[in-house]
Amino acid sequence: MDGTLVDTERLWWEAVEHVAAGLGRSLTEADEEDVLGRPVEHTAEMLSRATGAPFAEVAADLHREFADRVRSGVVARPGALRLLDALAEDGVPTALVTASPRVIADLVVEGLGAGRFAVTVTADDTPRTKPAPDPYLAACRALGVEPASCVAVEDTRTGVSSAEAAGCAVLAVPSLAPIAAAPGRTVRESLEDVTPAGLRDMITTSEAPESSDWPEASDLRDSSDPRELRVMSWNLWYGGTKVRHHREKQLKIILESGVDVVGLQETYGTAARELADALGWEYHQAGENLGVISRFPITGRLGAADPGFYGGTGVRVTLGPDQDVVLWSAHLDYTPYGPYEASFDGFAGPELAAHESVRLGQMREILAAMAPDLAARDTTPVLLVGDFNAPSHLDRDDSEWPVTRAAEEAGLRDSYREARPDPVRSPGHTWSPVHTEHEDGSGRPEPQDRIDYVLYAGTGLKVLDSRTLVTGTPRTWPDVEDNDWPSDHAAVITTFSLGRAVGSD
Repeated sequence: MDGTLVDTERLWWEAVEHVAAGLGRSLTEADEEDVLGRPVEHTAEMLSRATGAPFAEVAADLHREFADRVRSGVVARPGALRLLDALAEDGVPTALVTASPRVIADLVVEGLGAGRFAVTVTADDTPRTKPAPDPYLAACRALGVEPASCVAVEDTRTGVSSAEAAGCAVLAVPSLAPIAAAPGRTVRESLEDVTPAGLRDMITTSEAPESSDWPEASDLRDSSDPRELRVMSWNLWYGGTKVRHHREKQLKIILESGVDVVGLQETYGTAARELADALGWEYHQAGENLGVISRFPITGRLGAADPGFYGGTGVRVTLGPDQDVVLWSAHLDYTPYGPYEASFDGFAGPELAAHESVRLGQMREILAAMAPDLAARDTTPVLLVGDFNAPSHLDRDDSEWPVTRAAEEAGLRDSYREARPDPVRSPGHTWSPVHTEHEDGSGRPEPQDRIDYVLYAGTGLKVLDSRTLVTGTPRTWPDVEDNDWPSDHAAVITTFSLGRAVGSD
């Protein structure tokens, strides 16, 4: 609301500035994080701590000063009302999501004209407000839509963090403090040239389609000479055991997505066998953590029988007469985790790259084991899927990110980034649909990144599409036991067309 819909962000700053001056404190640029986009209570607590004034009195003064300024007349931001009218014309429902209290939001909505919003969510309506994802998740639930199908329009870094943590694409229109562009985030100077069609183009994580968008699992899947291959990479998260009825939910997801071969991580020892038995598929389990399940015959098992918790395992899958593929499933160590070091510790460049040494070593071991398969990739196509616990050098430029670069140098191509080459419009985040706030209790937003992959090599495969998949609207950790989605990772699904490999009949 403040700073995007109406020009109240300046009114709020002026109100805080007035109250702070009365307490003998001058606001500076350093105070922006505790003022802009924040609820009254947060700013009142900051001023109370800084000046020793009673919290209740400071909060009451802020409420009064801000309300007085709003009553004296608010001005709509350029293009805001025109865009709302255009959305209404197109039948697109809108929600007002604000960190302001209900009394202020109602004043603003009344001043602009009732009926402009189907839903309003204020600081009074959720246990936590911005930068937590709660208000945007509440708005999506009230509208009956998935966060991934929504664009949040925000003007502060606090609001952007809230919307992105909820899983929304973001259009940032900075009012007082600058906001940088980022994957899944578009930055504009104003709303004047924004249209409903432009907002639709910003939707990036509607990559998880409704199940009706996928062909039925039976379509073309039992053919002895398939023309397409649908490959999934899925970290099951302790086998799925954090969620009730996880096995049934996993089976439903696999069947509805129509996949053919699934590379699994965190199988908890038995998941590959149990899923395959229930589906009537074939499986390969390697140690306690890695597995592959396939609707097509598994005709060879590659690599160590037990590669350990972190490592890789491979299978040869026969799709039809003279038509095989090799698929490896990999899981790399998560410590130290580069996005944490970049976001929380301020590491950059060579320092980040140097800390990838454990994962890089594991990747090189897997690539060495795959070397015979990669050498024959134009006869038998090769896939490497898995949870690498590392961002891609194709997505981020703050480091070399050598793990994915090593795979690329070995001849493997990133199917998701091939299908969706723009990391800003299509970030493809797989970490994490349930971890939106860092678990250390600091309230810091969890870095969201693409760390799960479907890579491929060989002339026999061509990428038709690649998507991330999360079903339902997962509740955030720790309230996950009733989620429809039984994992803390999004899955990656790539559909390939199958050509005849060089050297086959």
